[in-house]
Amino acid sequence: MELTDVEKLIKSFEKSNIREMELDYDQLHLYLNKNKHFGQKERQAEPKEAAAAPVPAQEKAATAPAPAPASGDHAIKSPLVGTIYLQAKPGDAPFVTVGSHVKKGQVVCIVEAMKMMTEIKSTVSGTVSQVLVENEDLVECDQTLFTVKED
Repeated sequence: MELTDVEKLIKSFEKSNIREMELDYDQLHLYLNKNKHFGQKERQAEPKEAAAAPVPAQEKAATAPAPAPASGDHAIKSPLVGTIYLQAKPGDAPFVTVGSHVKKGQVVCIVEAMKMMTEIKSTVSGTVSQVLVENEDLVECDQTLFTVKED
């Protein structure tokens, strides 16, 4: 495979909707990734190698299970894998915080997957008792994001 072939492949990848691609051809190994948080977290950890490295959100979720909702509390879960945004745009106030009252159908956050923004709405009316994620965390399908004490 020639360098020009690799360049064409990269340009095609950039124009496509594909988020991640890995290619092994003869002795060439090529890995392309459009996920904006992929490289940022790794670069942040590199200069701090002497200090304790921060635990990525994915490892936090694997090592510390999310607390089970208390009786009477309802879990609001992510319907898809993606990046969570707790506010409409940077600098804005969060959609909800602990103690906020929400109505059924009210937007509580946004999950971005493949450049598609999906509003996550409360399925019950009540008071937010826990916010279990941080802004711009990567979330999994069925991961509990908030708990709400129903009215």
